[in-house]
Amino acid sequence: MQDSLGSLVNLLESYRGRDKVVRTLCYGSQLVGGLVDRKAGGSSQLGKSLLLLSAQLSHCRTVLRLFDDLPMAAYSAAYGLGAGEEDGVVRWISVLTNVADQLYYPCEHVAWAADSQMLGVPAEKWWTLSTLLWAASLLLGVLRSARVLLLLGRKLRRCAGRSDCSEERGRLRRQMTGEMLAIAGGLADLSNAVHWMPAGVLWAGRFPVWLVGLMGTVSSLIGLSQAGFALDKGVW
Repeated sequence: MQDSLGSLVNLLESYRGRDKVVRTLCYGSQLVGGLVDRKAGGSSQLGKSLLLLSAQLSHCRTVLRLFDDLPMAAYSAAYGLGAGEEDGVVRWISVLTNVADQLYYPCEHVAWAADSQMLGVPAEKWWTLSTLLWAASLLLGVLRSARVLLLLGRKLRRCAGRSDCSEERGRLRRQMTGEMLAIAGGLADLSNAVHWMPAGVLWAGRFPVWLVGLMGTVSSLIGLSQAGFALDKGVW
């Protein structure tokens, strides 16, 4: 119990860890609030309160992302053209992902400022553009993980039957599990990104509130599990 509490405190002390916790609470509130409100036919005060909490937490994350441009730029500059990557496909997918992520932040900032009436521009167009960039980043992330998974599978097959490769096989299997979780989380978020696109794009606007919450909760829990693993490894 004490170890779990200590891990949670350590997670909350980092910006990325706290964001993952807030994100999980945001989508979890939306999931439960949506289900309660649906069961009550839209007349549940508890459901409405949970949905309001979800909206406030989402707004909190949007405001905090105002400060993410510089860290993202530093990360993109450090990665560069991915000269350290073994695989060319992974490298260029990663470069494109960094470009999409870098462009996403200023677009979201403009949308937020327009919503807050600090800028006299149509907020909806900027929200659509930021959603498209987010969706592109998610799709690229899924493709990257699928490629990495393929490469790891090849390495694992080369290790098969070798007695001196037991530790390597265990490491490769853990990496493959991580990539499969990343794909699941990316697809869950991508389904929501499509939902928030303009009407007429695939299933845009067709998800009920609770389903948006469910997809977001799934991806958030995957992110939390990965964050806990990174924390245990001393990455954060």
